[in-house]
Amino acid sequence: MSMQEDGRAAVITGAGSGIGRAIALGYARIGVRAALIDRNQAALGETAVLVREAGGFSKEYVLDLSDGGAIPPTIERIAADFGRIDILVNNAGLGIGKSPYDLELDEWDYVLNTNLRGTFLCSRECAKSMRAGGGGAIVNIASTRAFMSEPHSEAYAASKGGILSLTHALAASLGPDKITVNAISPGWIETGDYGKLTEADHAQHLSGRVGRPEDIVRACLYLTDLGNDFVTGTNMTIDGGMTRKMIYVE
Repeated sequence: MSMQEDGRAAVITGAGSGIGRAIALGYARIGVRAALIDRNQAALGETAVLVREAGGFSKEYVLDLSDGGAIPPTIERIAADFGRIDILVNNAGLGIGKSPYDLELDEWDYVLNTNLRGTFLCSRECAKSMRAGGGGAIVNIASTRAFMSEPHSEAYAASKGGILSLTHALAASLGPDKITVNAISPGWIETGDYGKLTEADHAQHLSGRVGRPEDIVRACLYLTDLGNDFVTGTNMTIDGGMTRKMIYVE
C-alpha cells in the first residue's frame, strides 16, 4: 500500500521508544498518519524524526497516562488536529518490581492507572471519534505476564490481565459501532542490543529466537487492516512459543 492509498490516522501510546516506536514506523511506511503519545518529550521528538525519514507524517503529544483527567482533552485535540481517528494502539505500559510485602499503595495505583485505566480511557475517547467516522480498530498491548509470572510483578501482571478482559468487553460494547478491539500479548521482545543475546536466550523459544519489535508491528498491521473486521475480541500471543515450551531443570 502506498502513502497515497491510506489516509487513516492512528494514535499510538508509548511511542517514544521500543515497541511503540517500531509501531509508529510501521504505520508510517504504509502511509498512516500517526499521533504519537509519550510522557518523554525528547524521546517523542526522536521518534518523530524517524517517522519523517521513513516518509510518514506524525504529531507529538506529551501525556502521562497515569493522569486520567488529561487523557480526554488530549484525544479530543488529536481528533481535531487529524480530522479523524481510525486506529488506536494502546502500547504504553510500565511495571514496578517490588515484593508484594513492600509495594506501596501509590505504586500499585500508578501501575494500574497507567496501564489499565489509561488503556480504557484512551479506548473510550478514541472510540467516540471512530464511531463518528464509521468505525475503527483498537489494539491493546498486553503481555504473556497476564498468564505467567515471575516474583514481584503483581501490579504489572494484574494490569495486563485486566487488559485482556477489557479487550473482549470493549469488543462486545463497540462492535455495533464497527469498531474492532483485539489484544496482543508479547513475550520476550528485545528492544536493546539484539547481538548481545546468547544461544541460551534464543533456545528458550520454540521459534529458536528471541522476538524483535517488528514481530509485534506485523501483528498490529494485521489487526488494523481494513479487510480484517471479522477479527475482534481476541488475544494474539506472540512469544516464539515460549509459553508452550516445557523446560526442565537438570
